[in-house]
Amino acid sequence: MTDTTIDTVGELIAALDHYDPAAPLRLATQPAYPLENLLARVVCAPDGADRPVVWLGASDQVGYVAAPVADALGWS
Repeated sequence: MTDTTIDTVGELIAALDHYDPAAPLRLATQPAYPLENLLARVVCAPDGADRPVVWLGASDQVGYVAAPVADALGWS
């Protein structure tokens, strides 16, 4: 596992580039109590400094992150 911070839209696109575009997408959150969520929206809105920021919004909780996923994320 590589600890990487994805800070820009370009870095996110590059990180996803080698995956199947039809693969399901989930957001894993809360390392101590790992949950998985669907993504709801992608929006662009200003942050506190009035610069545009792209936001990924979480949707419904799907369930708990499976142990192999938690291992891959380094959360075990």
